[in-house]
Amino acid sequence: MIELICLDVDGTLTDGKLYYSDLGMEIKAFNVHDGLGIACWLKLGKKVALISGRDTKNVQIRAQELGITECFLGIRDKKQVVLKLIEKYQLQSHQIACIGDDLNDLPMFAVCGMSFVPANAAKIMHSYAKYILTANGGEGAVREMIDFLIIQEKLEGRVLEFFTK
Repeated sequence: MIELICLDVDGTLTDGKLYYSDLGMEIKAFNVHDGLGIACWLKLGKKVALISGRDTKNVQIRAQELGITECFLGIRDKKQVVLKLIEKYQLQSHQIACIGDDLNDLPMFAVCGMSFVPANAAKIMHSYAKYILTANGGEGAVREMIDFLIIQEKLEGRVLEFFTK
């Protein structure tokens, strides 16, 4: 069973575009469907880690909103972060799934049992991922991955209980 999902941010949780205000602030748009999927994953007692090469305050804010405690920003070597999480939570690679959209995510793919890419990921990534999603980054790709994992692990009933009680 998958216990931890590791999520790249730009290009997976967002559309990969960088927006800047007149004041020089970086602005990102996050998909609410992805957020609800993450919230459900956490309610199932599973873990989520955000691992981003960029270091922006708005990602920290989104992580806090969703209750994600493992938020790693400004990371050059995502593989090392995953290895530390494996040690911290005493997991094995087959218990971890990840999603990324470009070459800097490949080291993370190497240590995760399942790897996903959004439909609009860099084409080279399609040959490295185990699963190519139909949704684009920032348009529900993370939710599609989580739904896939929930269905695969037959957890739909537990998720539905969150909304029908």
